Amino acid sequence: MTIKETEQEIIEEFSAFDDWMDKYNYLIELGQDCPVIEEKDKNENNLIKGCQSRVWVSAKMDGDVMDIKADSDAVITKGIITLLLRVFNRQRPEDVQNADINFIDTIGLTSHLSPTRSNGLNAMIKQIKLYAMAFALQKNNN
Repeated sequence: MTIKETEQEIIEEFSAFDDWMDKYNYLIELGQDCPVIEEKDKNENNLIKGCQSRVWVSAKMDGDVMDIKADSDAVITKGIITLLLRVFNRQRPEDVQNADINFIDTIGLTSHLSPTRSNGLNAMIKQIKLYAMAFALQKNNN
């Protein structure tokens, strides 16, 4: 699935809920399926700076696509990072770098997050895109 197709799928899923409490519950539920980072990778290098909760993200290349794993100590944040992994995981670095992440605003997530959670969300996206940029540069230098 492309990034755009995955975003559309998420938008459709969230449109089934009228109430934001239901959307938060769905986020918590999604967090249970997070591709969990290995314990050894829960270190300072993988810790996202700027998040209210503790969030770790690691990435490596698997052939031509990124293999991203994450974890958080907060249930809603874990749901948010799971959404981002659904969009970005198993994608080519170039596609991740060039993605305009529209689904976040479309589902209303940005307007329903506290300022600190919103900063954390932006920090998670930035870190994933930095991984993508590093992988793309590495690929171009080989």
